[in-house]
Amino acid sequence: MRVVALFSGGKDSTYAVHYAQQQGYDVVCLLTMLSKNPESYMYHTLNLDIIPKQAKAMGIKLYQAKTEGEKEAELEDLKEALKRIKEAEGIEGVLSGALASEYQKTRIERICEELGLASISPLWHVDERVYMKMLIEAGFDVRVAGTFAEGLEKGMIGKKLDYEMLGIFERLAIHPAGEGGEYETTVLDGPGFSRALRTLASGSKRGR
Repeated sequence: MRVVALFSGGKDSTYAVHYAQQQGYDVVCLLTMLSKNPESYMYHTLNLDIIPKQAKAMGIKLYQAKTEGEKEAELEDLKEALKRIKEAEGIEGVLSGALASEYQKTRIERICEELGLASISPLWHVDERVYMKMLIEAGFDVRVAGTFAEGLEKGMIGKKLDYEMLGIFERLAIHPAGEGGEYETTVLDGPGFSRALRTLASGSKRGR
């Protein structure tokens, strides 16, 4: 099946691409929504400048579309972008890295239904600890891009997400995958990358 991946440059969307490829999906392109609103309910807004470099390293065509990031209205921008990509690339499905957000998943599914596309969320409700172990052991170089929970210092930005970091999350009673918005990530390397990226912007002080 030819699919477009909703891509933020973070761990979940990047791992979803890797997993889908392992399962035989043809990920023909990536779509990143560029939101002007840092408080967007739908879209990642940190380190967007690194995404073209990630796409190049992954060898996958990248589409980008702008949105004001207004709640609910931003979904129409996503729908229009997917409609254009469907026509241009002949995609049959939309891949997302949704783990536990009903808000995001249900809205993506609704748009897919309206456009006649399959909605594919391979990480949906995977045990978060099992998922984080798979992510680390697969060899992904995931860096903390933003910290938004009490106990997570700004000095953690740029640090690699490893078992030591997961231990910190556990001691602080923070969701290990950051599904509560406690932290955001950017991926610098991993399976399917032709080269590692070496730069990471400084992260935001604010969360969703």
